[in-house]
Order: sequence, then structure tokens, then C-alpha cells
Amino acid sequence: MKKAALIGNPNSGKTTLFNRLTGSRQHTGNWAGVTVEKKEGVFTLAGEEAALVDLPGIYSLSPDTLEERVALEYLWQERPDVILDILDATNLERNLYLTLQLMELGIPVVAAVNMADELKSQGRILTEAVLEQQLGIPVVLISAKTGEGVERLTERMARALSAGAPGDRVRYDPATQTALERTASTLPEQPGRRFLAAKLLAGEEISFLTGAAAGGEVTRRQIRQAYQTQTGQPDCYLALADARYRWIEKAVRKALSRPAAGDAPSPSDRIDRVVTSRVLAIPLFLALMAGMFALTFGPVGSSLKGMMEALFFRLGEWAARLLAGLNTPAWAVDLIEEGILGGIGGVLAFLPQIGMLFFFLSLLEDSGYMARAAFLMDRLFRRFGLSGKSFIPMLMGFGCTTPGVMAARTAGSRAEQRLTVMLVPFLSCGARLPIYLLMAGIFLPRHAGAVLLGLYGLGMAVAVLSGLFLKNTLFRSTRAGYLLELPPYRWPSVGFALLSAWDRCKGFLYKAATVIFAMNTVIWVLQHLTPALAPAAAEEESLFCLIGSALAPLFEPLGFGFWQAAAALLAGLIAKEGVAATMLVLFGGQAAIAAAFTPLSALSFLVFCALYTPCVAAVATIRKEMGSTALAAFSLCYQTLTAYGMAFLVYQGGRLLGF
Repeated sequence: MKKAALIGNPNSGKTTLFNRLTGSRQHTGNWAGVTVEKKEGVFTLAGEEAALVDLPGIYSLSPDTLEERVALEYLWQERPDVILDILDATNLERNLYLTLQLMELGIPVVAAVNMADELKSQGRILTEAVLEQQLGIPVVLISAKTGEGVERLTERMARALSAGAPGDRVRYDPATQTALERTASTLPEQPGRRFLAAKLLAGEEISFLTGAAAGGEVTRRQIRQAYQTQTGQPDCYLALADARYRWIEKAVRKALSRPAAGDAPSPSDRIDRVVTSRVLAIPLFLALMAGMFALTFGPVGSSLKGMMEALFFRLGEWAARLLAGLNTPAWAVDLIEEGILGGIGGVLAFLPQIGMLFFFLSLLEDSGYMARAAFLMDRLFRRFGLSGKSFIPMLMGFGCTTPGVMAARTAGSRAEQRLTVMLVPFLSCGARLPIYLLMAGIFLPRHAGAVLLGLYGLGMAVAVLSGLFLKNTLFRSTRAGYLLELPPYRWPSVGFALLSAWDRCKGFLYKAATVIFAMNTVIWVLQHLTPALAPAAAEEESLFCLIGSALAPLFEPLGFGFWQAAAALLAGLIAKEGVAATMLVLFGGQAAIAAAFTPLSALSFLVFCALYTPCVAAVATIRKEMGSTALAAFSLCYQTLTAYGMAFLVYQGGRLLGF
């Protein structure tokens, strides 16, 4: 099977094009050894099925970040049959820098210039044939969102397969061209020799690439010294980058007609004057988040949740009748009806609301607003001593703590990386959402959206204050600058938002079918056996009750000092979704939970769940990224003590105020 690699800058429409080409024939995982998302799919190329690998969004092939290194290693070692390079037509100069590097690899490249419709709306026209003549590779204008030009794109890819790698049509200024050719002459003939020559001339580290030449370093050092002297640049890296951008500027000037100077600001610029203004930015952001939560957890979301609960209740009753008719032992009926269907059904009842939340987030991301939200939060975080480089890992932490912790390695100094690792677990991951929905739905059903917004805000506030404290004590470092791109606003695609939401919900369903299923089974067994492994005559004699009872006194000052709550929190160390499932299994339903808690103790429980130690997968990742068992242990203790202290303040403070 032929293999194509899809690559491009962030916000260039890469995900949209990938979904358009592969449809439902795709799967998501992680690259071996690293938590960087890997998507693979199948599409039709030259009349046959071909694999399409979606590489991380990057700006260049300089291996400075984990994403860039992953992309470069794949292209160099796997050498796909063709590279599909997607470019943002509204930012051609920046996007073409990556294109020039891809062309040096010795692999056929096809350039898909996306968002040509937006370019036209701005009064600019890109002449496809002129840009193709300049680059020496196929160039196709497309709109990934509407599908315009995509069929012609696959045809050009099929022709590129037979045509082979692009020739050396791009010629830089004489000093740069001579330096590249002299450097290439020190290398053996091999695919991608020009790419290696450019890396060596720039002085970049390429020893991890298979085929990097040994020897000839003295000659190459002399070439670099001469090149730097000729260009007058501080180093060869900047000299080569300057040469590339000067070539790109000339090529774009020939291929792209621009509107006359003095034209009115673009619609994105006009919107940003309001959305990112100092006065209105934060209130608008909070209002948008509040509206999203109100829609998700208001009448519509609650109705869908009720339908799911009714479905699993009827399914449990049907299964019980069927098993009873087959003379199944009572314990097996109880295990299936209460332990498995009851626990899993109680968690899956929240699937519609989780799907709605992911759908709205996908719309915001597709529209370009999420980049503005990142900018706004970055500006806010800096006031409390946090670096902007830490925001993206923290943003990922809202989805899942583990990849958020892994992404912290892109931060600047080692101290900054470790600080980010400590702060990410305070941000509520998606796995905590079922806990919030369960407790808020029972005790504050009319204000569930406000409760969720408050819990997410609490995690952010604790992360900010902890960052301020730790950055000036344990993790001192120099604050670094941060570059964040703001893409133009676009009308989001409802279809792709639905596809994205479903892709994220699949992970939740997988956990329900595996981890939560296994956990509920184990919990049911522990709930029905004594320490002597005999059937428990009463719940108080069970293993789970004994374990929970030993821990329960610790939570007495927090208002939930009963064994079921302690046992549920213990189950949450395996997977946070397990807290809600375990509560439903141990209490036997929402009515029993409502009788055990008060609104104040339920709020205290939610605060503790929002802040306490993450799941074991995240704990293992924290240990790996910290590079120190002592620091990882300190991080976990700090999180747990912070959660305990905040829950204590909520419960005891509420009692003092008469709640």
C-alpha cells in the first residue's frame, strides 16, 4: 500500500483536509514512546487504497520541539511515497518556509494551497501556475472545508508518484547557493543530501538522523565561517533563514496580487479590536464559556441525560428478567444488573452532555477563537508569574492530564518544565466531568452549569496561585518570550465539529468498555466478599467496606467521612471516571447519594475531586517528566494537601456561615 504524509503549519486546515480525505476510515493513537497524537487513515490514490499519515502541525523541520522531531524522524526514516504539504493561502510567506525544507528531502511533494476562497474575499488572487513554476512542484488551490479542488489534488498526487522527487529548481542568492553546494559535496550521494547539507550549514543537530555523514567536519566548519563572513549575519542559521525568506518574498510577489495599500482592515482585525481588547476580552470569554455550559447542562443536555438513564434502567430490568428466566444464580444477576450495567450506565448517561461540550469546543477551535482564548489566558497568567509557554500544555490538560504533562517538555528551562508538570493536574481533565455532572445534577440541578464553570475556574485559580508561589520559591527561572499565532476568523464547519466530538467521545466509550467495566466488576466482588473470601452476609462485612472504613476518618473534617466516599476516591486513582461509577455501585443509585450527602458536603467533595491526585497513568508520566522520584512525590503530596485544604475551607467555612 502506498503511503502519503500530510504535513503543514498549525491552523492551516490540516485536520479538515485529513477528515475530508479519509472520512471515517481513520484511527488515532500516539507515536511510539511519546504522547504526541498520531492519526492514520485510508484514502483513494491512483485508483487504489493508500495510507495517509497526519503529522503534527509544525512551522519548520528544525527539531527544536517534540512535534518537529517526531515529524522529521518519520519523514527521514519512513520516507513516504509522497508528501502532501498543506499551506494557508492567507499566510503564504510563513507556510512556504516549511515547503522549501520538505522539497530538500528527495521525496515527491504536492502543495495544497488551502483557503483560496478566503484569499479571494480579501481581494487577492493567487496564480497557481506561477507559484508552481517557481517551486517546481505541483500546486493545487483547494478549500478543505467545502471540498473544492480536493479531487484534482489527489490526481496531482498520483501523477507526482510517477514523476519522482522534485528537481533543484529553487536557487538562493549566490553566497547561500555556493555554501549549500560546497557542503553537499562533503556528503555521500544519498536521498535527501540537500536537506542534510542545509542542516549542516545551519549548524543544527542532526546526529539522530540515519545517514548523517561522519567526517568532513573541518571542511564544513570552514564553509560555515566563510558563509557567515559573506552574509554578515550573527550565525549561519539566521543567514540561511534570511536567504529562504528573501526567495519566498520574491516568489510570492510574482504569484500573488495584493490589494492596494490603505484598504480597510480585514474582518478578523475588526473583530479582534473587540474580542482581544483589554476591557472586554475577559468578560466576553467568561460569558462565552458560561453560555456554552448553560446550553450543555441546561434543559437540552439534562433531557438527553435523562433519556440515557432511562435506557440503561430498562436494559438492566430486561437483563435481570432474562437471566432469572434462565435460572441464573442471584449473585450473577445482581453483578450484571447492578455492578456492570448500573455502574457503566450511570457513567454513560453523561455521554450526551460530554459530546455537546466537545462539539462546542470544536466549533470554537475551528472558528479561530480558541487561539484568542490562549492569548487572553497567556496574558492573564503572566501577571501571576507564569510563562506563556506553559499555556498549551495546560490547555491540553483540560482534555487529559497525561498528554498535558508530556507537552510540558516544550517549555523553556528545566525549572519551567517541572513547574508546568506540577500545575497541569490542577486543571479539570475530561475524566472528572462525570463526577461533576453526577453530584451537581443531584444537589444543584438548576445551577449545574454554574457549578461546573466554578470548578473549572477553581482549578485555574489554584494553578495560577501555585505557579506564583512555586515560581518564586522551588522553581526559579528566567521568563521567556512566547510566540502565539492568531489565525483569521472562519465560519466553523458543523460536520467536522461533529466528527471531532465523536472522535473524542470514542476514548470515553473505550474507557467505559474496558477500565470502568473491569473496575465495577472488581468493586462488586470486593463489596460482596469478606476478608476470608466468603460471601458477605451484610455490606459492613465486605472487603471494600473495611478498606473504605479505614480511610473514612480522614475525610470526616471535609464532611464526607463515610466509607463509600473514601472507597470511590480510592477507585479514582485508577481512572477519574471511576469515582462516579463506584459511587453509583456502592450507594445503589442517586437517591442514596442524595441521602448521604448534604449540599455543603457535596460541594466539599466536588472541590476535593477537582484538585486531588490524578490517575495512575498521569502519576507515572509525572515521574518520567520530572526525572526525579522525590520531585514527583512532592508534586503528588502538594496536590493532595491542596485539595484537602480547599475542601476543608469550603466545608468548615460553610458551617461557620450557617449553610
